Amino acid sequence: MTPLISRSGTGRKGLVTLICGALATGAITAASVAALEPGAASASSHREAPLISGTPQYDNTDLYAFVSPDKPDTTTIVSDYIPFEEPAGGPNFYQFADDAQYDIHIDNNGDALDDLIFRYTFRTQIKNKKTFLYNTGVVDNLTDPDLNVTQSYNLDLIKLKNGRQQHTTRIASDIPAAPSDVGKASMPDYAKLRSQAIYKTAGGGATFAGQADDPFFADLRVFDLLYGGNLSEVGNDTLKGYNVNTIALQVPNDLIRQSASRPTVGIYATTQRKNAQGYYSQVSRLGNPLVNEVVNPQKDKDKFNASQPKDDAQFLKNVTNPELPKLIQAIYNIKAPSEPRNDLVSVFLTGVKGLNTEQPQAKPSEMLRLNTSIKPTAKPKRLGVLDGDNQGFPNGRRLTDDVIDEALQVVEGELVGSKNDLGDAVDKNDKSFEKYFPYVAEPTAGSRGKIAKAAAGSSTKSALGDALTGSGDNNMTLIAGSAAAGAAGVLLIGTAFAWWRRRVQRPY
Repeated sequence: MTPLISRSGTGRKGLVTLICGALATGAITAASVAALEPGAASASSHREAPLISGTPQYDNTDLYAFVSPDKPDTTTIVSDYIPFEEPAGGPNFYQFADDAQYDIHIDNNGDALDDLIFRYTFRTQIKNKKTFLYNTGVVDNLTDPDLNVTQSYNLDLIKLKNGRQQHTTRIASDIPAAPSDVGKASMPDYAKLRSQAIYKTAGGGATFAGQADDPFFADLRVFDLLYGGNLSEVGNDTLKGYNVNTIALQVPNDLIRQSASRPTVGIYATTQRKNAQGYYSQVSRLGNPLVNEVVNPQKDKDKFNASQPKDDAQFLKNVTNPELPKLIQAIYNIKAPSEPRNDLVSVFLTGVKGLNTEQPQAKPSEMLRLNTSIKPTAKPKRLGVLDGDNQGFPNGRRLTDDVIDEALQVVEGELVGSKNDLGDAVDKNDKSFEKYFPYVAEPTAGSRGKIAKAAAGSSTKSALGDALTGSGDNNMTLIAGSAAAGAAGVLLIGTAFAWWRRRVQRPY
């Protein structure tokens, strides 16, 4: 695929640049077959709205939903949070918020009201508050005393009728979350830790929470004068090496859909944050990728994050009269598709007829729609439905779906006869996804160099962990004293240098 270049029209060199530039600035208001993914504002819903950009713990970054490839009688939902996690970002590594409700919503009859909510709530525990360390030695398992900061969670299933809560069932209690991958010295067998964080639920389901590689892939160097000003900067996954916090849920298809004859479900995720009065308010919402970054203008972004699908008529014009095609036409003389863009409405708000519309109703509302009766293919195509693979986006969203390319092509009229071949030249994730639940790749470790070794052949655990336990008070005093002495030495040198400069610079 030619990087962001159209097969027709003038100004071909910069088309994708413009598109991604507009996406990045949030100027585009609508175009994404349900999938304008991370090509801009920072990767899908990474920092997509003013308020949520300041509170990353509550920020939904991406939502995926697909029939499980190894268990086709189940559906897997992956919801990611906390954008752009630098792997070495300690000592306060990445945690889910204790004052949040992380919800996965299911609408199985198309009325834009919740029928099921899967709710995750987390609790943080700290073993030793006298140290700044996340771990005080080598971590061999999730119950290791050297894992100083841990998180656990409860999972509840809330059943509703006509949008009103009926009853709640506790599915899982006090389940350990996988920690951030501090590095090889601290966590030499991270795969083991991850496996211990997978919990099997009743009925053949599973749940996982913890750090993972960010599965979204795209070239985001649009900020450097729109890919270098001449498309010289395309084709690199600029999300490579960043992690996210992931919630993965595998559930039986029969639990979430109305029936085998009505197999399509609508799925979206939200985050509620507890305020000072003790009440929860919704601060983030995500269904299809890139919606709030590029479909909604600035005036609607925070409003969308606090809204519910039943009220999405207020955002309809953003979809039917998108700004992006007009920008492309004005600058590159590529004719914009005729409005209103009903092709975008079908994939973005109602589902595609004959593929994934919800029955018996199909009220326009923004959410990811998945037909659970379509079995997984052994060879998924990255362009999904656009390439004849009906198990892919916009029928749900798989980890391998290249939604940025799909979105770019659809916004320029792929579904209404304006064939094009737009893309950002990033066609897959930098890490391979796993074949089994939770499917996401392991996170990039915090330390990527040679494994650290303690002095005199002693282990890291004995050299550091023992200093913080047992007779730790004396050791901590020694460590603090050494640090203070070092700081005093630096201060003394600095003071002497400053005195010398004053002497040198005096005019007499």
